[in-house]
Amino acid sequence: MAKALGDVSQHQVWRVLRKHSIHLQRRHSWCISTDPQFTQKAADVVGLYLNPPENAVVISVDEKPAIQALERAQGWLRLPDGQALRGFSHEYKRHGTTTLFAAMEIATGMVKVGNYPHRRRREFLDFMNSVVDIYPETELHVVLDNLNTHKPKHDRWLAKHPNVHFHYTPTHASWMNQVECWFSILWRQALKGLNAGSVRDVRKAIDAFIDAYSQEVHPFEWTKQIVHPGQLKHSYADLCN
Repeated sequence: MAKALGDVSQHQVWRVLRKHSIHLQRRHSWCISTDPQFTQKAADVVGLYLNPPENAVVISVDEKPAIQALERAQGWLRLPDGQALRGFSHEYKRHGTTTLFAAMEIATGMVKVGNYPHRRRREFLDFMNSVVDIYPETELHVVLDNLNTHKPKHDRWLAKHPNVHFHYTPTHASWMNQVECWFSILWRQALKGLNAGSVRDVRKAIDAFIDAYSQEVHPFEWTKQIVHPGQLKHSYADLCN
């Protein structure tokens, strides 16, 4: 940039970048909902959380696809100062993947899971059948994202289950699905850095986490009554103003 401007030094360029908090080594990502029905869909989901229908159960359902079973090279590294650093090297072996389906009961925080080799419509319906079996003759309100396996054009499964009602989060707003919070806890406490020699090891780690989590389970407290679509507040274009 300094070379292109000609009469500006590299130091001056860096001063301008620092002034506007632009760091070349950092990356920011964002996801803004452009759903024209954002308000209606958000109000529907928030209403289920804050004021669920009487004599009905509200559950949050989603899947975490392609969880990898990675066998990591473990050991220690001798540093120049004589200290030893223990951990994992960058090398690992892949031993397959598993897809985790989860359904969280909003009122209690209890979670039911199912492990499958794929994330297709048939796996989703098989999991939903197992969920419905837990609540026989009970009205179910299910919060889902907009994945195509969740909303086919002609849903014969829903037609056969009149007590089940699907509620979809706004597009690009899956953060409104509470089970995503549980997936985040699962990743941090059980899956991040897991050394697994097989898919079975991954599933054992998930089951062990669920057993421990169920001992102190509690519902997430949703306090935000009004949800607005987010907007970017800063951009590089501000430098041109």
